[in-house]
Amino acid sequence: MNRTWRSAGKVFLIGAGPGDPKFLTVHGADTLRLADVIVHDALVTEATLALAKPGALLLRAGKRAGGHSADQREINAALVEHARVGRLVVRLKGGDPFVFGRGGEEVEALERAGIEWEVVPGVSSGVAVPARAGIPLTHRELASSVIFVTAEESAGKPAKSVDWAAVSRAADTIVIFMGARSIARIAGRLVAEGRLHSTPIAVISRGTTPEETVYTTTLGALAATPDRRFAAPAIAVVGDVADFPARLASLREHTAEVAYDEYVA
Repeated sequence: MNRTWRSAGKVFLIGAGPGDPKFLTVHGADTLRLADVIVHDALVTEATLALAKPGALLLRAGKRAGGHSADQREINAALVEHARVGRLVVRLKGGDPFVFGRGGEEVEALERAGIEWEVVPGVSSGVAVPARAGIPLTHRELASSVIFVTAEESAGKPAKSVDWAAVSRAADTIVIFMGARSIARIAGRLVAEGRLHSTPIAVISRGTTPEETVYTTTLGALAATPDRRFAAPAIAVVGDVADFPARLASLREHTAEVAYDEYVA
């Protein structure tokens, strides 16, 4: 559809991926190198920001858990302000802009202001972080369905609470974003809503980075330590697939004792 824009500038909403800058898409990297202004989340790595051209204005927005952040209205205003004077603006977000990234809100603000925009999809942390840790979200023998849910919600939502009863039975695999501070309590809630105590859960902190840690236990065991905290950012995977690395370790031990001919017969 053809549109007449009131501004010569443009805003690109770019997904930076799960952490490791190698997971930034080619389109994302190419656009980042052209940007006059980059409004970036706190979790975007320095290595990713190093792709910016000399002289590009870097504005930090977003926050780590519990830290100060720019108000969403301030972020929207900055995007509009810089685009209106003809600048190429990048809004750089961890993961994908439209998966728990408030990208939809920012696009609405740009539309209201008559600013041209484009989304450059990123590799969502909810998919990439478990995969990098060796955890498939689906597996023909273990899981045929997946649900994504956030542990942190906007206080302004009309219906604020996640329906954990529905979530607990909605899918074989549950992927929980932003649960570093609350995942142990959520584990207790899932158990209370009928998920088995013995259900595996893996909590992956700082996934795809050199600081990555993977903590695997059961919902019941984690629920017994409700004050347990993990380093942010953290992605939690609930379901039989969370035990997949242990399954692979068992297969490795078995394979060492099995003749190769069994697999090529």
